[in-house]
Amino acid sequence: MKFSRGGIAASPVEVANIDQFGFWIIVGGREHFLPFKDFPWFRQATLDQILRVELLHDDHLRWPDLDVDLCLDSIEHPESYPLVYR
Repeated sequence: MKFSRGGIAASPVEVANIDQFGFWIIVGGREHFLPFKDFPWFRQATLDQILRVELLHDDHLRWPDLDVDLCLDSIEHPESYPLVYR
């Protein structure tokens, strides 16, 4: 009888923790913090809305209940993606 290896995530993306400042997600074994000050779309979101996240194309995250799409680069370098309307 063979057993599968333990410790492998069931999903390619996982919300690891949420607090009053933001939340942590794990994508491909790397942890990312999304502070609400940089990602305001999540500030008033419910727990279920934040937890329902999908990974598309290895670098694209989608929260369908919130109609929010983010690329991993915008999470890793939010300063390069200012929230300013011109």
